[in-house]
Amino acid sequence: QLQLVESGGGLVQPGGSLRLSCAASGFTLDYYAIGWFRQAPGKEREFVASVGPFGVSTRYADSVKGRFTISRDNAKNTVYLQMNSLKPEDTAVYYCAAGRRISADRNRYDYWGQGTQVTASS
Repeated sequence: QLQLVESGGGLVQPGGSLRLSCAASGFTLDYYAIGWFRQAPGKEREFVASVGPFGVSTRYADSVKGRFTISRDNAKNTVYLQMNSLKPEDTAVYYCAAGRRISADRNRYDYWGQGTQVTASS
């Protein structure tokens, strides 16, 4: 069964950091682009970051550039999202997704995880 599982979410004070993980089971991530998206209550799911199959290409939403870093470890079949300088507006459920090519369009991704909650609040 093809599955993506996110972990690493939690409650952090504004200015703090978290690292999210996206682990795959049932298939290898080597040839997939991986994207991170987020959805806050009452809002649409929005693009955060994506990384190409070999980790060379990355893409970020303007709102997270310079604060978030996406990376992958194909040997561990896992993709990471390092989030620094978190702001209250980063609060959302974060999802990872696998697709054939790097894209900010959520419709380009075929497999999705269940999400992990990130809350930046004092």
